[in-house]
Amino acid sequence: MKKTIKYLLVILTLFICVGCSNNNKTKKEEKLMSGKVNVVIDVKDYGKIELELDADTAPITVTNFVKLVDKGFYDGLTFHRIMKGFMIQGGDPNGDGTGGSEETIKGEFSSNGVENNISHKRGVISMARSQENDSASSQFFIVHEDSTFLDGQYAAFGHVTSGMKVVDKIANNAKPTDDNGTIEKEDQPIITSIKVIEESTSESGEE
Repeated sequence: MKKTIKYLLVILTLFICVGCSNNNKTKKEEKLMSGKVNVVIDVKDYGKIELELDADTAPITVTNFVKLVDKGFYDGLTFHRIMKGFMIQGGDPNGDGTGGSEETIKGEFSSNGVENNISHKRGVISMARSQENDSASSQFFIVHEDSTFLDGQYAAFGHVTSGMKVVDKIANNAKPTDDNGTIEKEDQPIITSIKVIEESTSESGEE
């Protein structure tokens, strides 16, 4: 009898936890961002990359990214995967493509049932993920040259407004150790900080 009561209490506790989790998720969803958000990525020894994030198209992705920015999560991390002519990828606390933040988010792209009309063209920022659609966390990438074959498969959520020369320099200076763009730890460009700014100082993505 005591064991039965014990099991019932465990099951009841689980139901309560699940309920709390769902309620928290609902509250987060109610606070999703909208409109445009400007951020600047300061890369040590390279310069600044300014971007405009589109929370109308990808509210979950932008909200998650800005939340991590506000926490200072990205400060001191690196670009660990760089492929000239394709993209530069960063935002992994492990620095090797295996890490992320404490949360994963829904993938906002068409093959996952979400309309997203941002094409993966030069200067677009998008979320990296594993084979699972809803596995994106903190890792992001900036497209170096048009890679529209990624459209519908990854959550693009903004574009560079100023600083593509910095992206070019990072891509051109990279010395990957394999065909996957892996960069040795000591050679990974360091993200000094990512900050939200009031507005972009330029409308051109080629500066």
